[in-house]
Amino acid sequence: MKFLNYILITGVLAITVSGCKKLDLEPTDQFSENNFWTVDGNVYNALNNNYSLMYTSSMFFYNEATSDNAYSTSGDYALIASGNANASQGQFLNDWRYYYSTIKSCNVFLANVDQNKTLPAATISRLKAENRFIRAFAHFNLTKWYGDVPLIDHDITADEAKVIARSPKATVIKFITDELEAAAAALPAKEAVPAAENGRITKGAALALEARVLLYEGNRMADVVTVCEKLIRDGAANGQYSLVNNYADLFSNPAVNKTNNEVILSLQYVPAVRTWSEFFDFAPRSVGGRVSGMAPTQELVDDYITLNGRGVREAGSGYDEANPYVNRDPRLTATVVYDKYNWVKPDGTIKVIYIKPGTDPDASRLDEYSPSSQASSPTGYYWRKYFDPIALSSFTSGSNLHLLRYAELLLTYAEAKQALGQMDETVWNNTIRLLRQRAGFTDAAALTFPAGTDLTNVIRRERRSELAMEGLRTDDIRRWKIAETTLNGYAHGAKFGDPAVDNGYIRAQKRTFTAKDYLWPVPSSERGLNSNLTQNTGY
Repeated sequence: MKFLNYILITGVLAITVSGCKKLDLEPTDQFSENNFWTVDGNVYNALNNNYSLMYTSSMFFYNEATSDNAYSTSGDYALIASGNANASQGQFLNDWRYYYSTIKSCNVFLANVDQNKTLPAATISRLKAENRFIRAFAHFNLTKWYGDVPLIDHDITADEAKVIARSPKATVIKFITDELEAAAAALPAKEAVPAAENGRITKGAALALEARVLLYEGNRMADVVTVCEKLIRDGAANGQYSLVNNYADLFSNPAVNKTNNEVILSLQYVPAVRTWSEFFDFAPRSVGGRVSGMAPTQELVDDYITLNGRGVREAGSGYDEANPYVNRDPRLTATVVYDKYNWVKPDGTIKVIYIKPGTDPDASRLDEYSPSSQASSPTGYYWRKYFDPIALSSFTSGSNLHLLRYAELLLTYAEAKQALGQMDETVWNNTIRLLRQRAGFTDAAALTFPAGTDLTNVIRRERRSELAMEGLRTDDIRRWKIAETTLNGYAHGAKFGDPAVDNGYIRAQKRTFTAKDYLWPVPSSERGLNSNLTQNTGY
């Protein structure tokens, strides 16, 4: 991918004027504020820099640990999930500063790019639209976590930053959707983007993000449907997307991961150039993992339905608690590593993963659950999703991480139609049925429109199974206002614990969630710098 092979990680606007003989002379051997943007290469370097600031692999993965899908034993994520974090927590400050640094960089770009007089006007318009998307995405993440936040739509001074107040969330959301609509109007559809520019933000990405933003509002479902249909029905104008044939290929087949018709926008990585390595702490130790930094929960595993479309606790599901991983949604095997899992290695051979205590024929027993171990999984589960078969040592990967994909858009559409009372067989067949067929379901009972059932929970469960480990579950349980149920009590692991406690399911972490936890606190240190920043209730 030529466009992102040389992403800059540091700022591009380090400007110096040393060496000038007169104060009114521009340096001839370096860039200044007055000539940096006149060079086309500098403009694209600045653009690449802002792409690199859009999101991080750590945010992508570890936000899952603040949901009921996963448990992290270390750092602020464990404190946040357990309800024991406070306004001084480093994670709250790190995310706040990260998003505002991204916004700052985009605002600098937008304020200066018009100095360039050699790039065509249409190109400048497109570059601005890409930066407006990135800036909108940063504002969306801020308001999603913190609620009311400072809305910064231009490059403010240091003095302004010390007094700026929080804008109402509704104002921020209006800014975000306006920006995304403006960006969509100026961006090309994916079909107009040459292969060498694969990974750039497109019209489809702006629309898909707008659909997510509107969905999260909860009271604009008609608008959600309208935006989704711009891609589902009007793909010829806005970008034509479809599901890939094999679910697991999206994450673990290098060729499909990089180029396919399902992904709308990904974080772009290049082997040996720009990489991520979180999987080192997700994989079983017997296949090269280090420690279990974040483990799937039993609650996630339990939500994968059986092959006839029923939940594991529903009558007639065929679920066998003594043999729990058979007859299940194939996405479970594509996502979670469980006891006696057949791990397919890069050379095609199979490594059986033994997790149940006392069962591994290898004396090292690296993957077996042990409550006293600091390295094995605390839940008795590991991750398979995003395993990269061509990763470098320590699972250093150049695979893309998918921020927006067509499967999410179908789920968003289904949820909005259900909320409007418009979910019917036609909508079902064009959304949930398609996803289940792609996953590998063949039983008519799982594929046929389930009239008379609780479709809201069916769709929510489908969303959880399809999007697990993609960083969206925390968003979902918060916007559905079910976190006080799902994040109170214990996060559990596999049935390797004391049979007298919770029927033998491991108690991995005690969690408490109250109304205040629906928003993160404004970081204490930021309020110390700016007294106009008010605090969220309860902190």
